[in-house]
Amino acid sequence: MQRRRTGTIAVVSALGMTVFLGGCGSTGSSDVTLRLVAADYGDSAANSSQKYWDGLVRDYESAHPGVKVEVSVYPWTDVDRKVKEMADAGDPPDMAQIGAYADYADQGMLYKADDLLSIPVQADFLGQLSEAGQLRHVQYGIPFAASTRVLFYNKTLFGRAGITKPPTTWADLAADAEALKAKGVKYPYALPLGPEEAQAETLQWLLSGGAGYTDDIGTYTINSPQNAETFTWLKDELVGKDLTGPVAPGKLNRAQAFSAFAAGEVGMLNGHPTLMQQAAKKGVDFGMVPVPGRNGTPKATMGVTDWMMAFKKHGHKDEIGDFLDFVYDQKNVLAFSREYDLLPVTSSASDAMSAADRDKMLWPFLEELPLAQLYPFGKTSWAKVSADVKKEIGRTVSPEGDPTAILNQLQTTASDAESTRGGE
Repeated sequence: MQRRRTGTIAVVSALGMTVFLGGCGSTGSSDVTLRLVAADYGDSAANSSQKYWDGLVRDYESAHPGVKVEVSVYPWTDVDRKVKEMADAGDPPDMAQIGAYADYADQGMLYKADDLLSIPVQADFLGQLSEAGQLRHVQYGIPFAASTRVLFYNKTLFGRAGITKPPTTWADLAADAEALKAKGVKYPYALPLGPEEAQAETLQWLLSGGAGYTDDIGTYTINSPQNAETFTWLKDELVGKDLTGPVAPGKLNRAQAFSAFAAGEVGMLNGHPTLMQQAAKKGVDFGMVPVPGRNGTPKATMGVTDWMMAFKKHGHKDEIGDFLDFVYDQKNVLAFSREYDLLPVTSSASDAMSAADRDKMLWPFLEELPLAQLYPFGKTSWAKVSADVKKEIGRTVSPEGDPTAILNQLQTTASDAESTRGGE
């Protein structure tokens, strides 16, 4: 049932930007102040997310004089920790937009999405993103921004190596990497399995091998035969043949790989939309195609989303809900997505972007989103499993690594973590 609006207004934070909204003040006829903490998606002071939020809040407050929104923006390296510290101290923000919601939901700290959002706004979210925001079939995480992965390739380097078309299978990719290596390319295929974002590169390869972190019913299957075959292939056919560059994959981070691509040193790598701008600024002539699978285009690619959530501690449910409805208005979703080369999380904004020539560079990523598979965000154990993957997965492709044994170790850790949490 759609909730009725009161005269008070609410604040929301944006997905993909870590945002914090906390409450002080009282409800009713008095003024309400909502606190928001958000992640910074910008790469300089000129495009800091603080500017986006300041403009959005200014527009909102001008139409809702009884509500103030205080926004604090932190780097991604700090924002999750900031929110946790506030929550642990008993003073969470009214809203937070960060990387995971399940722990807070499991502790009963969050409002349900349908207690906050109007029916039209709820109905506008892309279905698989709303599902990923559920803990035990109840939605607490509200998607804010999304991205998918495609294979980026350097057209200039491909031309020098005599490669006439991008790869569609693993065999093609390995052959192209061999040709690039023969022409002296520093990183024929960049494989960032370093701790920064190893869980992402890992999932992309697991999906291209026909499996993933979990099975169709959500049980961890990290050590499945398909996954073991995937990492054995990576070790033997790419890393073992010196096709992944001078830095060991377990020590190569995503930012380093992206910088190398923008410097013209990488033939191929999996990338998300922000790499487009980085490479274009450096004058790289690049192409983008679906990530190759074992025998062709895989049935699913990897998707990532960041989360908005609202804490119950300080109340202000109606104010928060009204502000969130404003945040998820189509024009605001589009403005944020375009500013940071991210994908909208709503159908209306996705349709608008798909029809706009100005967004043509994002179309390959939009096409991947409907079939994208996300991390198992609804598992409270995922944070620990992700941390373990970041720490250990690089060893699978090292000279002394045993992919099957390391995946077995990660599976044991995941099963133990799930058991400790009492299941999801």
